[in-house]
Amino acid sequence: MFSLLANVVANAVAIWVATLIVPDVSIDGGTPAESVTALLVVGAALAVLNAVIKPWIKALTGCFYVLTLGLLAFVVNAGMLKLAGWLAGKVKVHFDSGPFLPSTVLAAIVVTFVAMAVSRLLDEPRTADRR
Repeated sequence: MFSLLANVVANAVAIWVATLIVPDVSIDGGTPAESVTALLVVGAALAVLNAVIKPWIKALTGCFYVLTLGLLAFVVNAGMLKLAGWLAGKVKVHFDSGPFLPSTVLAAIVVTFVAMAVSRLLDEPRTADRR
């Protein structure tokens, strides 16, 4: 359970950073509380998509991952970001990742690395007893 919650928070922080860095990426929340809620909704949508759909896409396009030396991962992450925005729109949260090239792909790169760093910080410390 902690892992899912940490993943949602890491995605929300990463999306917030992407809205600060990438010009066409935006999330409309109004008040600060609404903005945090919107970020958490988009982060949860992205976490669910990464857990459910992304493994299937990786399995179907495994050869292309090898051929592109892993760069296809950023395109797949950009697609997940677009899908998360679409899902968030279904619950009345406006998230726009801009045009696919270059904004969404650049936002996907930012979200990937920031979410990885934040999840590293939120990860429970491992002891010698727990493996």
